[in-house]
Amino acid sequence: MKFDSQLVDACRAQFPALRREQNDQSVIYFDGPAGTQVPQCVADAMSHYLLHCNANHGGHFTTSIQSDELLHNCHQAHAEFVGATDGDEVAFGQNMTSLTFSFSRALAKTWSAGDEIIVTALDHDANISPWVLAAKEAGAKVHFVGFDPQDYTLDMDDLANKLNEKTQLVAVGCASNATGGINPVKRVAEMAHQVDAKVYLDAVHYGPHGLIDVADWDCDFLACSDYKFFGPHLGMLWGRRELLEELQPFKVRPSDNRLPTRWMTGTQSHESIAAGMACIDYIAGIGTKTGAAEGVSRRGALKAAFAAIVEYEQTLSRKLIEGLSEIEEIEIYGITDLTRLNDRFPTFSIRHRNIPPAELATQLSQHGIFVWNGNYYALEFSERMGFEPEGMVRIGLVHYNTTDEIDRLISVIKQLSHTSATA
Repeated sequence: MKFDSQLVDACRAQFPALRREQNDQSVIYFDGPAGTQVPQCVADAMSHYLLHCNANHGGHFTTSIQSDELLHNCHQAHAEFVGATDGDEVAFGQNMTSLTFSFSRALAKTWSAGDEIIVTALDHDANISPWVLAAKEAGAKVHFVGFDPQDYTLDMDDLANKLNEKTQLVAVGCASNATGGINPVKRVAEMAHQVDAKVYLDAVHYGPHGLIDVADWDCDFLACSDYKFFGPHLGMLWGRRELLEELQPFKVRPSDNRLPTRWMTGTQSHESIAAGMACIDYIAGIGTKTGAAEGVSRRGALKAAFAAIVEYEQTLSRKLIEGLSEIEEIEIYGITDLTRLNDRFPTFSIRHRNIPPAELATQLSQHGIFVWNGNYYALEFSERMGFEPEGMVRIGLVHYNTTDEIDRLISVIKQLSHTSATA
């Protein structure tokens, strides 16, 4: 079974936010890359934890024991989500940014003056600044990998030229939150490991769109945030067990030195972690509706779900590219070749020739269409494009969006374009 209109409707029915109206029209959420809406099951899981087993970690009483058992299952669910098998390799935190800043301090302790690290000009700054600041303290040199000015994809030749025996770390995003382009992270890891460099992947933007697979990608560390794939405000960090046990975290003395606790500072948001498992199971539930056999593993259901999601979202990408291409005032920054939809997710940064980004976002909001403007923390990309301080407008779709919503967006932009041209 494919991701047909019936299944889209079934998914949309699980998101209370999608019933919101403005000026007698349904609101359109094209702001997914900054944080998706959540299904009812996520809110239910959070409230259930708070109301029925709210307790701190490690107690010898019923609610604490129940809480620890639930949290153990949540670690395992997140491991399965990223393609790992060991739940103890998953640490939780407030978000990917906070986790990366904390982890960068520990990893940088293994660097020396003269070492080198590599970041990219396509990344969210959460996968740039933590490493740049850590390198500065360690006396390491930072290299930026650029992008192709034609389709805004990662310049792999530039990466190859910058890799050498001094490289200690390659930090790269699995997909750009600005252009929607998918980076060949498996190839990146292969190239990095040839010079014994570690690989840290930012999968925040990848999470709602494609199947994360740390085993196949052969990365060393990967971070993402549940609130980008239909969950609560929660971040997670996965790392190879041997590396997480070898590195020394910055932590308080009484905290457990075993995995996964040693990488989680202070008491976590247990209710958010519980809700995080619910959002993963929501996605897995899509898999059972699209062909995964009954009784299949959670990972198997996730594979089926994302296979269907990818196919459906490519339909959305095609329609949006075709519609935006009809508006001569619009420039798209990312892959627009309809034969290359496998190389991008349905995230589009645009600029209008006559309407500044903030004004365009404001006018779309008045029509009940929610989009982002600015640089969305992809600051390096925006600066290199010469777009600061205005940035761009980002239209970000996920599987709960529809072709009808795209039609409405295109119609409104055409209307606004006509008005701006005659003003």
